[in-house]
Amino acid sequence: MKIATILLIAVATTAVQPVKSFAQKAEFPTFSAEAHRGGRGLMPENTISAMLNTLKIDGITTLEMDTHITKDGKVVVTHDDYLSPAFMLTPEAAEIPAADAKKYPVFAMNYVDLKAFDLGTKNYSLFPQQKKFKTYIPLLSTLIDAVQRDIKVNKRKQFFYNIETKCSEAGDGITNPSPEKFVELLISVLENKKILPYVVIQSFDKRTIQIINKKYPKIKTSFLVANKKTYEENIADLGFKPFILSPVLQMVNEELVSKAHADGVKIIPWTANTADEISKLKALRVDGIISDYPDILVQSK
Repeated sequence: MKIATILLIAVATTAVQPVKSFAQKAEFPTFSAEAHRGGRGLMPENTISAMLNTLKIDGITTLEMDTHITKDGKVVVTHDDYLSPAFMLTPEAAEIPAADAKKYPVFAMNYVDLKAFDLGTKNYSLFPQQKKFKTYIPLLSTLIDAVQRDIKVNKRKQFFYNIETKCSEAGDGITNPSPEKFVELLISVLENKKILPYVVIQSFDKRTIQIINKKYPKIKTSFLVANKKTYEENIADLGFKPFILSPVLQMVNEELVSKAHADGVKIIPWTANTADEISKLKALRVDGIISDYPDILVQSK
């Protein structure tokens, strides 16, 4: 009986430990000013350099980023399912031909091989202001370490992390693992780094945030949408009220914001890149904005 009692106590203690991290003060910003992919209008997207650059911009509260899973089960910060010919170079500094647009699936590569590719040297026509230098796709854990170290050393406020799971049902086993495995690997990193109070997990793939809502209800979730459905239809599709509904900016109007706020759901649209777009969204009383240009975002009224 004594052994059984000890085991029960041990199990109970283990079960509550992850919740303790939420005892930290983690008040979500009144207005979440978010640097899309770390602020790719200014720096190579989803890189440590982009995130550290954004930390210096007064008024930005949140680092937005994308995650994929590699062949060897590493959580990496990158957007595309395949290494993009638009801005990636091979380890030999050669361009990736358009014909090879699907030659390098992230999910089929070990991290050591993925890291050898350069995503910061090639000129990217969509973002002519983007600084150019050799850099790589980082591990999520390494990126978090760099950000948290910078915050500590420079005595900055704690930033939030808006982390997207890049997966889909059509991509299961091809460009991503099962949603259950994706969530398991992602949460493991976030728990290990002790930043869960400062994290929002977002996705177009409702399955990942449904799993998180069920297994980790204290974690903030955001449902990304780009469709013609009503607010009610999107919430019904998801099956619960998320912390955030994150629509493409063209979906946002006064009615959407009003209905969401009545439900206690925040509206944080994407991707507003001009002062005019940002000002119009702010006038609608959105709860934040995701932008490729964090400098324009904080300057716009």
